[in-house]
Amino acid sequence: MPRSFIAGVGRYVPEQVLTNEDLKRYMDTSDEWIQERTGIRERHFADRTSETTTTMGVKAAQMALDRAGLTAQEIDFIVFATLSPDYYFPGCGVLVQRELKMREVGALDVRNQCSGFLYALSVADQFIKTGMYRNILVIGSEKHSFGLDMSTRGRNVSVIFGDGAGAVVLKPTEADGHGILSTHLHSDGESAELLAMFNPGTHANHWTRENPVADFDEAEIAGMFMSHEMIDKAQNFPFMDGQAVFKKAVAKFPEVINEALAANGLVASDIDMLIPHQANLRISQMIQKLMRLPDNKVYNNIQRYGNTTAASIPIALCEAWEEGKINSGNLVCLAAFGSGFTWASSLIRW
Repeated sequence: MPRSFIAGVGRYVPEQVLTNEDLKRYMDTSDEWIQERTGIRERHFADRTSETTTTMGVKAAQMALDRAGLTAQEIDFIVFATLSPDYYFPGCGVLVQRELKMREVGALDVRNQCSGFLYALSVADQFIKTGMYRNILVIGSEKHSFGLDMSTRGRNVSVIFGDGAGAVVLKPTEADGHGILSTHLHSDGESAELLAMFNPGTHANHWTRENPVADFDEAEIAGMFMSHEMIDKAQNFPFMDGQAVFKKAVAKFPEVINEALAANGLVASDIDMLIPHQANLRISQMIQKLMRLPDNKVYNNIQRYGNTTAASIPIALCEAWEEGKINSGNLVCLAAFGSGFTWASSLIRW
C-alpha cells in the first residue's frame, strides 16, 4: 500500500497588518496585555472587499501546486478546511475548483475549526492510501476579521485571531519509511459550547437551554435564524471560555502527540520538528515543556499572525520548510486542539 507524502507546500497572508497598538483604536487594550496572555504581537487582516477565504486559499494552493510541479488540471480531489466560508453554502471547495479552472473533480469541505487542517489531511491521506486518488489539494483558510467583535466587549476573543491560508499537495510514494506515517483524530462534544459561535444557526436553543453560557431569551428568539436580540447580545460573535480551553488543550496536545509516537514505535526525542496549531503561545510553550523539546524543535509563528485556525498549521509548516528547518528524512509532528472539542495529530517522515 502506498503512503502519501507532501509534494508541495504553500501559504498566503494578507498585506494589511494590525499590531496590538493598532487595536487600541477599537478597544480598551494594550500591547502588554495581549502579549502577556497570548504572545501575539500582530496579525494580518484580509481586504474587506477583494479577498475572501476562498481567494486566499487559491493563492496558497497555487504556490503548493507550483512547488509540487503540478498544474491545477492534474488535481484529482480537493479538501478545504475552514470555519469562515465565503457562503453559508455552497462550500469553498467548489469555489476553488471554479477559480483554478480544474476538471470536474470532487470537493469536500471540512468544518473542524482549529483541528480542521489535520482532519482534512487525514481524509486525503486515506484516499491516496486506498488508491482512489493520486493528487489531492488540501487547503486551510480563514477570514476571521469579518466575524470579530472589534470592541472592548469582544476583546478577549478578537485580539487572538487573524486571516490567512495554507495548502499542501499530497501524492503517493513507495519510498520506504517516508510520507505520512499516521494520523489520529479525536472529539469530545461535552464542552461544545465553551468555544463556539452560536448564531446564525438552526439550533433554536435546543442545545443551550441547560447551558448558562448562552444567555438567550427563548420567547424572543427561539426558532429564529437571526434576530435583533441576537445582535444586541453579541450572540453572532464567537464565545470562548479561555481558561477551560487552555486547561483542556494542555492535556490533550501531549496525549495525541504521544499517541502518534507510540503508534510508530517512536519517542518525543525522535521528533525533529513539532508544529502545534497556533492557538496561544502560552499553550505551545506548555506543550514544549511537557514534551521536553528544545526551542529548535518547536515552530511558532503566532506572534506575527495570531490564530488563523484551520490555516495555522499549513502556514507554519510552509514557513518552517522555507526557512530550512524541515529537511528530507526529518520526523515532523503536527498537532491541533480546538472547538468541539476536537484534537488531532499527524506524524510525517519528510
